[in-house]
Amino acid sequence: MTLLQLSGYLLFSAFIGYLVATLLFGGAIKQSAQKGPRTKWETYAVAITVVSFILNVGYFVTRWIHVKHAPVSNMFEFTAAFGMFIVGAFLVIYFMYRLPALGVVALPLAILVIGYAAMFDRDVSPLVPSLQSNWLTIHVICAAMGEAIFAIGAVAGLIYLLKNVDTNKRTKQSIALEGIMYTLIVVVGFVVATITFSSMQYESNFNYIDKEGKEASITYTMPAIWGMNEYEQLDDTFTPLVETPPVINAKKLTTVTWAFLFGTVLYVLIRLLARRSITNMCKPLFQRVNSQLLDEISYRAVVIGFPIFVLGALLFAMIWAQQAWGRYWGWDPKEVWALITALFYAAFLHLRLSKGWEGKKSAWLAVIGFVIIMFNLVAVNLIIAGLHSYAA
Repeated sequence: MTLLQLSGYLLFSAFIGYLVATLLFGGAIKQSAQKGPRTKWETYAVAITVVSFILNVGYFVTRWIHVKHAPVSNMFEFTAAFGMFIVGAFLVIYFMYRLPALGVVALPLAILVIGYAAMFDRDVSPLVPSLQSNWLTIHVICAAMGEAIFAIGAVAGLIYLLKNVDTNKRTKQSIALEGIMYTLIVVVGFVVATITFSSMQYESNFNYIDKEGKEASITYTMPAIWGMNEYEQLDDTFTPLVETPPVINAKKLTTVTWAFLFGTVLYVLIRLLARRSITNMCKPLFQRVNSQLLDEISYRAVVIGFPIFVLGALLFAMIWAQQAWGRYWGWDPKEVWALITALFYAAFLHLRLSKGWEGKKSAWLAVIGFVIIMFNLVAVNLIIAGLHSYAA
């Protein structure tokens, strides 16, 4: 067995462990209302989470040894690492506050992120010259850790909203909350779409003109809804409906579109079977959770995550950009979105400390902040072409 194969088995084992732990945390929530915060369910859930996290770290280390650099250089590696850091951040916050309700949302979020990662190419490729630097490790890992801590803040904020927003009435907040649930289902839709077309061994080949005016070729693994700039189709499969400009990666946009299509169908099926909204399905789980504690956790997570993210995504990134490209800042889409994220969380802290935004307002800001992070991870990485396009 090679180290690469071992790393794959370790990641899969961690994934299964997180699934089991999620179910146990659900049991812990139901029992804690009657028997206090420490129950056998909670003990087992935490133990399995810790063991699974150790296996997850084992994946990270063994892949690092095999590829001879930090395994965060492409979409699969970065997203898998992001899922691992979410669980690590959850464990830190859990041992600080002993709130099992966090596990019911944090672990499924990590499962979705790791499942999303598994849909990308897991093969090992040589690093492009700009990535052959120790700053790869420092910049990317710090940024991912900061985003993972923000994710726990969003988890606490989401639980707060599920408990305190009246989802039986059609208000802006209830609609927005259901929209968040729909977005999570879309991620599941991406996984389902990828598995579906992979099982069909679908491929479609094209030539096109890239943004530098050079001829290039590309292979779609899903029916091409969007066509690359000035494309020429080389087979008789599904013909693209729309041609995109060179700044858009049409193949990745096609993938996102199919994710929304599959996710929407899945969402509608869930609603029809359950005969109620997903928020109403989740709401009973969190009715006895302490709202003030959730508010504090959400705020503390942002306070901890903000300096880590700013160091990793901005300061360290600028130093690396100077070494790799000869400039500190270039308005690349990823750079711009990292700046937007940092400014948003700076505004969050300002509104919290200076304007007294607590409770629902603070919870919504925490959730919106994570939506911005996920937009960066999905849309900016996959659709918009830039210097960071190698990550896609």
